[in-house]
Amino acid sequence: MVKKKLSKVSMFSLIAAAIIIFITLFVPWWGMEFYAPQYPEGLDIIVYPTTLAGDIDVVNGLNHYIGMKEFSNESFPELQFMPYIVAGIAVLTLIVAFLRRKSLLYGLIALFALGGAVGILDMRRWLKKFGTELDPNAPIDLEPFVPPIIGENTIANFVTNSYFTWGAFLLGLAFILMIFPLWKDRGK
Repeated sequence: MVKKKLSKVSMFSLIAAAIIIFITLFVPWWGMEFYAPQYPEGLDIIVYPTTLAGDIDVVNGLNHYIGMKEFSNESFPELQFMPYIVAGIAVLTLIVAFLRRKSLLYGLIALFALGGAVGILDMRRWLKKFGTELDPNAPIDLEPFVPPIIGENTIANFVTNSYFTWGAFLLGLAFILMIFPLWKDRGK
């Protein structure tokens, strides 16, 4: 019995997923906004897969008072190799698209889902580390805390909002485009 290849529509869906995955290298994936009476316009930390952006210096200056370690690109070694992982997944997606084998697609989907789960767990680990490993000799004594990955949190007089942004939404779209061939070619 000869196994049929994934359809051309499925191939194009996977090519689109690969392009979208590659594009996510250039857009933010996650962010956190900080609001307080002295900062009504808010302060931002914006996380790209390659760098941190936003009001990092101001946030670090404020975090000093509660004994939190400074945020920097060097604080997160993942930012050094994340571009290679993202580009590698995009290339693997193209390979699966051109080979059009469903067995490879299952492996790709599993790898993509595993990468997403590891990424979320890693974010949680960093949030916990920064929020609970506070310097006990800091000028302001604050109970350890863990900011949420998504949602609102109040720390002293600051209200923080954590959220996924364009990169995460595009990765979700890429995942949908990866699983679409399983539905499209379900009879094969």
